[in-house]
Amino acid sequence: MPKTPPFSDIDLDRWREYDDIETDSLWTIDSRDRTGGHQLDYHGNFVPQIATQVYTRYTHRDDVVVDLFLGSGTSAIEAVRMQRRCIGVELKHDLVAYVQDKIPPESLGSQVQVMQGDSTEPETAQRVRSILEMWGQSHAQLLVLHPPYHDIIRFSDAPEDLSNAPTVDDFMDSFETVARHGYELLEPGRFAVLVIGDKYVKGELIPLGFQCMERMQRVGFRPKAIVVKDIQGNEIGKGRSANLWRYRALAGGYYIFKHEYVIVMQKPTTPRDVQDELLNRHSEQMNRNMYLLSVVAAIMLPLGLVTGLLGINVGGIPGSDDPHAFFLVCAGLVVVAGMLYGFFRLKRWI
Repeated sequence: MPKTPPFSDIDLDRWREYDDIETDSLWTIDSRDRTGGHQLDYHGNFVPQIATQVYTRYTHRDDVVVDLFLGSGTSAIEAVRMQRRCIGVELKHDLVAYVQDKIPPESLGSQVQVMQGDSTEPETAQRVRSILEMWGQSHAQLLVLHPPYHDIIRFSDAPEDLSNAPTVDDFMDSFETVARHGYELLEPGRFAVLVIGDKYVKGELIPLGFQCMERMQRVGFRPKAIVVKDIQGNEIGKGRSANLWRYRALAGGYYIFKHEYVIVMQKPTTPRDVQDELLNRHSEQMNRNMYLLSVVAAIMLPLGLVTGLLGINVGGIPGSDDPHAFFLVCAGLVVVAGMLYGFFRLKRWI
């Protein structure tokens, strides 16, 4: 029997022969694979070589891959080619039909299931679970997440589309919901792969990759690896706009993106590991809440002292006969609270 990892078919006794498998954290892919049904026909689809690498590293033959942002079907096409199974969820009805046309008829249904749905909805996760049960599986063996890079490209007009999220926080909240569904669908001990890039807003870097990774950690995943992939040569040509971006970068002091991330996460193996992970996350959240409450108490303490002194029932209280005294005191308390808040911000305590 060959010596293999518990999550792949790689023969470790022949490890020197796997020259085509990446083990470094910097991937340089000269051009997009356009064989086996893969096409550069959709903005935002990742290069098939990513699927090839992660399927080889993290799945066995006939394992089930769940892709909750299927897009134009890269995960499904590569699953057929590498003799894996794939359940793909796509929000857009027309794209679902388009991907189904790419899959060989003999593989559609038995090896690949493409379903229309909103991956943030529990009903969609339940439909994925029903397909797993139909295939005799309780869980998937690999989770693929390739969300929109927020609003860099708007893929539809649907409000539930993550590319239409009003703010980055709204995007992250929706992504975390999808990640939680994926976590529940994934077999313990197996891996999730997040393909994501960052973006700029008005010259400010928004690190979507690391923020998405943090959200996946919140739901229980543990980080395994971060791969930086060179995207040059993998995109639709920008032509003369490259010079424009270079000018903007020089003028604005930032750098032009030439990379994206392939972030590998792992679901803990045992229920105890999962419980410990969730308890750690809960403790962190409790600590943040307690810190916030401490800040609020520190701001309210001097205000309570002032109002307490003014409330004692003895003679000589300043302003007791002034009809405007109440409003002046309230205004003073607001000013004091604002000064305390500004002081805390200056000290970076909040």
